[in-house]
Order: sequence, then C-alpha cells, then structure tokens
Amino acid sequence: MLTEQTIRTYSSLEISTEDGLLYGVSPRVLECGLGLKIGAGTVYPEVNFTLPAMDIAEETWAEVMAHYAQMGDQILRRAVSLAAPGIMLEFELLPAMTERPEWGAEITALLKQRLIACHEKHGLPCALRVTPTDIRDQRKPPLLRTGEPWERLRRSLELCAEAGADILSIESVGGKEVHDQALMYGDFAGIVFALGVLAPRDMAWLWGRIQGICAAHPGVVCGGDSACGFANTAMQLAHQKMLPEVLAAVVRAMSAVRSLAAFEQGAQGPSKDCAYEGPVLKAITGCPIAMEGKSASCAHFSPLGNIAAAMCDLWSNESVQNVRLLSGNAPEAFTELLAYDCRLMNAAAASEGGALRMRNWMTASDEWLSPQAAVLSPAATIRIAAAIVGADGPYQRTLAAGRAAVEIIKNGAALEKLRLSRKEQQWLARIDEALDGFPAGELELMRAVEEQYGGLYDKASYGL
Repeated sequence: MLTEQTIRTYSSLEISTEDGLLYGVSPRVLECGLGLKIGAGTVYPEVNFTLPAMDIAEETWAEVMAHYAQMGDQILRRAVSLAAPGIMLEFELLPAMTERPEWGAEITALLKQRLIACHEKHGLPCALRVTPTDIRDQRKPPLLRTGEPWERLRRSLELCAEAGADILSIESVGGKEVHDQALMYGDFAGIVFALGVLAPRDMAWLWGRIQGICAAHPGVVCGGDSACGFANTAMQLAHQKMLPEVLAAVVRAMSAVRSLAAFEQGAQGPSKDCAYEGPVLKAITGCPIAMEGKSASCAHFSPLGNIAAAMCDLWSNESVQNVRLLSGNAPEAFTELLAYDCRLMNAAAASEGGALRMRNWMTASDEWLSPQAAVLSPAATIRIAAAIVGADGPYQRTLAAGRAAVEIIKNGAALEKLRLSRKEQQWLARIDEALDGFPAGELELMRAVEEQYGGLYDKASYGL
C-alpha cells in the first residue's frame, strides 16, 4: 500500500495539448495479461458480458458457470475469426458473486483459463479485468470502512486476484447516499458536497487498500474506478427529462476529481469503460482509458456515441446479457461490433495524420448537439483537466472543474454552436451563480448542509 509520503500528486498535465489527446495512444503504456500493450498505438475491444435474467443460487450455479463458459468461448472465437489485434474481457461481478467471494473467484478462474488457452493456440494478446460490486452500501447510512459488507468485498478482491484477474477495478459508491438525494432535488450544494468532500475521501481510503491487494499479487494491475453511480445517473435522468442536461454535464466534469483519487493511490488504468470522465483522467495522468458510447446502446442510451471514442485506448460495449439474437448470442455479436469499430480507428491511425482526422470527425459529430458532449471534446478535456490540477485539494478542484464546464457551455451557447432551451439556460445561470457562492473550505460546506444531509452518511466512514 502506498504511504502518505508516496501518494501521487498531480499539479500539471501529462498531456497538455489538444492534439496530444488521441485514441490508442497514452504516454504511460500499460502492459498486462498475456502480451497486451494498451496505449501503444492500437485500440482494442473490451467486451463486457453478463447473465440473462435468472436467479443466482446453489441450485442454479452450474447453469451460471455454463453461461460464462459459453460467453468466454464465443467472444474469443469471434475475436480470432475477425483477426482482432488483441482483446480485453471484463467480468463485472453481480452482487451475489461479491457477497459470496468464492463464486466470483470461480468465474474469474474459468475465464482466465480460456484466455490462456486462446493465447497459446492463436497468439491473441489478451487480458482479464475483474470488477467486484461495491456492496458496502447495504445498510443506511452505509458503513464503508468496517463491517461484514466491506470484509466480503475485500475478500472478493483478494480471491479474484489470486484466481487470475489481470486488472482489478470497481465502481465505488462512497458519497452516493448524499449525491442521489441531492441530484433528485437538484440541490447543487449537496451535489458538490458529495462529489468534492465525501467521494474523494472514500476513494482515497478504498483505493489505498486495492493498491495494497494488487501489490501483494504480482502481475495484477490496479486499474481504475468510475463515477457511474454519480455522473451516469445524472446522464440517464437527463435523458428521461427529469434533470437538465447542463446539470448532468457539470456533474460529469466535477466527477473526474473523485475518480482521479484512484490514480493518486497507485491506479495505472485503464479507467473503467463507464467512466466518461476518462479523457480528463488521461490528460492528467497519461494513463490509458477505456470508454463506451454508441456500441454500449445494449446497456444504455447516451448523447456521447462517437465523441466518447475520440480518446479511448479500449473501446467497450458496457454490458450485454447472454441472450440469443438472430446472428448468435449477444456477447459474441457485440464482440464483432466492437472489433469493427476498433478496426476502423486503427486503420485510420495507420495513415499519416489519420488518427487526428478520425478523432476530429468523431468529436465534431457529437460536440455541439448536447452540453454533455460539449464537455468531452479534446479542447474541453484539456480545459477541465487544467482547472483541476491548478486547484488545491479535492473540494477546490471539484469547484474548479464545475466552473470550467460552465464556461465551456456558456461559450458554446454564445457562439450559437450549442442550442439551449430557456429552461436549460436558466439552470446554467443558476449553477454559475451557485459556484461563486460556495465557502472557501469544505468544513464550512459540511456545516451548511448538515441539517439536510447529516443523517444520510456515517461521518466515521469518511474520516470526519
């Protein structure tokens, strides 16, 4: 585990120019698994797959294992058939598989065995990312640092590392108990408190322990987190017209600060595919990232279908159930879809200046059709990343990221590139004004929101 003296601090950008942000290329190339080099110039598919609707229990466990064996075999068969240059499999544990750590480890071993066999027979570079479920929020308020749920999660991480995981990741939930309610009511003070005070504290604690587990298992990479439970929740609520898009866009930018804490604790990437804040993390850390967009429509809709690929190193489908389609089972079909996406990006990159042109086309196709896309362009990424590293501490960094996002959206609207409804304009002005009114320190903010949110979270779980 990193000590306080060896915690990474980021005060400058690893990638400081727009043109330096390209898909398939990262300053800190990551070698992992069975010959896979991520960020060295090639984009690889990362296939994420899960069970169809079914019970997970002792009596169905043989059927569960059969599903994962089938999915692993079919995905790798399709990758070899399409001459994929490499592949990442992601096994996201379902809650029951983390609750019973031996189950997650058993599937991890099954999938790793198939990767080894495929690599030995076909020479396919490949790796396995394993993502246990963060089950620490079972009681209210959640106890994040103690108790049986944390012990089971810790054991799941350890057993999956022993069973053959090449990368460990998680979608952590610290701060979500406050963020969910604040988001539901559009309370910006509560949102900032959750993202800028609570979540970074939990991230630092949790990822310090994940880094320790990886260090104890040579060859296991400390991967990355995702603000899925925060920013993606906002994105989906905006999609359903339950929240303004400008709020979702600002939340997206601010969420990068809590995800950065994993890298400060020793994460090497790739960040999680559902972490749309990934480009900001890449600009700051230089580590490779996984992204998802149009090819994740099996899991959710988004206004970020193409722009999400502009700076990716792994290109993912999010998660797809093992159900039958006309062509074959869905995981195999989505492997083909991802493989062709990556083939096009890699072919463009093979021509002089092709990667930059392709990146710019993917950006231009989405950038000004949604404020959520506007904050993901290379230019916006650099601006938000620079604002983060230019501020001190997670709280001030969260505010700085929010201000940068507001300015990007305001400038796009002023130039008549981005069309905002009157309601969206009103919300943007409201957020802008709120950002200027926050107290200088996080403790003052904590006192200000105590009456409304103090009963929702356990202070000891955040070291408060």
